[in-house]
Amino acid sequence: MSGISGGWKIPDTASTVYRMTLPRLLVRDPMAAGLAALNRLAGAAPLDRFGLRRPIERGVYHATRTGFRTAGAASRVFAATRRQPDPVRPSTAARPALFDLTPTDEQRMIRQAAAEFATEQLRPAAARADTECHPPAGLLARAANELGVSVVGIPDELGGAGTERSAVTGALVAEALAHGDLGLAVAVLAPAAVSTALVLWGSGEQQATYLPAFTGDQPPGAALAVLEPQPLFDPFAPRTTATGAAGGYRLDGVKSLVPGAATAELFVVAARLPELGPALFLVESAAAGLSVEAEPAMGLRPANLGRLVLDGVRVGPDAVLASGERYADCIRLSRLAWAALATGTAQAALDYVIPYVNERQAFGEPISNRQSVAFLVADMAIELEGLRLTTYRAAARAEQGRTFAREAALARTLAGEYGMQIGSAGVQLLGGHGYVKEHPVERWYRDLRAAGLMEGAVMV
Repeated sequence: MSGISGGWKIPDTASTVYRMTLPRLLVRDPMAAGLAALNRLAGAAPLDRFGLRRPIERGVYHATRTGFRTAGAASRVFAATRRQPDPVRPSTAARPALFDLTPTDEQRMIRQAAAEFATEQLRPAAARADTECHPPAGLLARAANELGVSVVGIPDELGGAGTERSAVTGALVAEALAHGDLGLAVAVLAPAAVSTALVLWGSGEQQATYLPAFTGDQPPGAALAVLEPQPLFDPFAPRTTATGAAGGYRLDGVKSLVPGAATAELFVVAARLPELGPALFLVESAAAGLSVEAEPAMGLRPANLGRLVLDGVRVGPDAVLASGERYADCIRLSRLAWAALATGTAQAALDYVIPYVNERQAFGEPISNRQSVAFLVADMAIELEGLRLTTYRAAARAEQGRTFAREAALARTLAGEYGMQIGSAGVQLLGGHGYVKEHPVERWYRDLRAAGLMEGAVMV
């Protein structure tokens, strides 16, 4: 029995019982109640007489849609499906004898699949998603089922498709998706950050409780919440606090620019423990004291950003996911993901301006014949290649189990500086066209500004 919406078959031998209980199920089901309300409203004759049908139907549609999301986020119950005393970790990648960042054949195929998905699914939907501040319906499900972004980092012993730790593969996928659209790429990759954190640092019980949901047919919405709404935020000194309480911890604070916050079912929240410093906590969306507020921003609008408010949220003692050096690695891996995303969107800007400056005529010749234009395009390409190689090198060291703090810091710095410069140069090269929404460069510039300030949200 897959559910009412999945074509629930009624056995002949018990048809009377099912017909009696089915209406009660519909009454208790918020989704069915919303559909019933919409149908009743559509049949109300006075709406036509007063010209109110379209605005009221639109309002009921959005209200019902929000109710569906809320009900869906609260309906899932995370519970261990098997006994798993010890955690399962992916093996580290082998260290090559020579320094070589050339992707393997498998990585090239994965990157190609992600690039095709970005071209066919993300790029065409980006402009509308930016206006509506949320991804298109069904996009995240298609990404999970067609690309398997949530399972590629989960070992096969836990039901995933991974064999060894591969931060480079994660960086390649992030770059390819961001070439389609950075905001939608963040929305697609946000749940994978949580599953990756569980694989790398989760206990056996935490993995058994939460990871089966990510390997199922309907992976949960999830988000890594680190950033806070304060100037010069330092992820190693969060103001969100975790204080000891009866039977666990109490979380208080505010998290900012959390992707998919309104529909997420599981959060990994960064908070400060008095005795341990910053740590990561697993928080389910149904926890009392947890609320979400809309927080549309300058960029990344398709990621459906929200503000997470924690007011006395109680979690158990087993909710601590990582602290100490593991917490530091989470921040570094997140910054590598943002560097990879910036690389993909910067490449999209470069790919867009090169044909434009070659075709745009001024004074009887292409504007690319002007040295100022040609040098600006060359600078974009040089900065982009430096960012890409630095990101790949840091990701390669991370997957080999080597220290990568310095390399991650360099990638973060280049992403913030070069990303902004490339986005600005793209707008400048298009002149007046760079300022209007007819061309996507202005959206890419707004998105690239986030690469130097975002923390958490995504991870390789």
